[in-house]
Amino acid sequence: MPFPPVEEQLAVIRRGVEKIVPENELAAKLTKSRETNTPLRIKYGIDPTGIDVHLGHTVPLRKIRQFQELGHQAVIIIGNYTALVGDPSGRDHARSKRLTEYEVEANAVDYLNQVGKVIDLSKAEVHRNGDWFGPMSFAEILQLCGKVTVAQLLTRDDFAKRFAAETPIFLHECLYPVMQAWDSVVIKSDIELGGTEQLYSFMLARDLQTAQKLSPQIGVMSPILVGLDGVRRMGKSLGNYIGISESSFDMMKKFMQVPDAVMRMYFELLTDLPLSEIDALLAGHPKTAKTTLARAVIGQYHSAIEAEAAATRWQQEVGEGGLPTDIPVVKLSRSKLVDGQLGAARLLVETGLTPSTSDARRAIAQGGAYFGESKTRIETHDQLISVETGLLLFVGKKKFCRLELSE
Repeated sequence: MPFPPVEEQLAVIRRGVEKIVPENELAAKLTKSRETNTPLRIKYGIDPTGIDVHLGHTVPLRKIRQFQELGHQAVIIIGNYTALVGDPSGRDHARSKRLTEYEVEANAVDYLNQVGKVIDLSKAEVHRNGDWFGPMSFAEILQLCGKVTVAQLLTRDDFAKRFAAETPIFLHECLYPVMQAWDSVVIKSDIELGGTEQLYSFMLARDLQTAQKLSPQIGVMSPILVGLDGVRRMGKSLGNYIGISESSFDMMKKFMQVPDAVMRMYFELLTDLPLSEIDALLAGHPKTAKTTLARAVIGQYHSAIEAEAAATRWQQEVGEGGLPTDIPVVKLSRSKLVDGQLGAARLLVETGLTPSTSDARRAIAQGGAYFGESKTRIETHDQLISVETGLLLFVGKKKFCRLELSE
């Protein structure tokens, strides 16, 4: 298919991008590509170290898909050999555990299944860098290492900090950026996508490509998507993430927690809505903006129908304070009751809605505990609650259950 005009391509490429290095070469590459009807090779590498893809991971993946839609060739590098080393980017210490080849390959299969929700894998090249690093002899590895100096490696921010702090830098870690850069040589990358922390490796790749008489690649770097706390980068370990494999309703609930201050970032990086439309939404009510954002993103990983259903359900259950449709049933022995009743604090603990009596008391004191379909507030921790099968209990907006008495 014919490539769009260069200015149109640049507008798409620049959206949501923090840095393009060197930017003055990008238009020339796109122009030559269009004149020769030759797609650019767009590289994105991932080390399959065990990953549940969340929206933070989709930022560069969405950029790959945009390049695909512009007519260019996506090239995915599964770093099954770099994963054995572990990426030192942004780390102030060495990784304590290295994965086995079997673990890496199992993770790679799972990762590609998830990535297929974002990009068109049927039109992408997928390579494992073990295909070229595995057969290398020790002499060839020495030859590759001879292309990079220790002084070059110490210009990396993470290595420089560790060197200054006298924190160990292991030799195998120094090979990581060299291996990543050599991937670009092997697959003849024109553009590499990633985060700003990858700048060193991107530039090293340019040096190695030039030495091999190849056209040097351009680095297109995306900003780091912050999580639901609005401060730290999105990550599963931080509990501030939205996973693309989560249910549409779970995604909806999380989107409604996105801080207002980062809404523009989410719109620009996670949707294709025109910037003028985003401006109009952000000038209006935050709730409307968040539901629009949620529908746009959820529709990408589920469907527009499921996204709309999730928004409707959220409005009914949370926005209007209605009853959830998926209330878990908790069994409670009748032997724990006295004349069919139980103290409020103990009841919350027995049903698992709070982990301890002190947590139960705190929830009640703060006015966050309720019972019954009408959500009657529990006033005191020692209030006696009449318990029967079907009784509903609530702690806050996210914890609730329906009781079933057992003998």
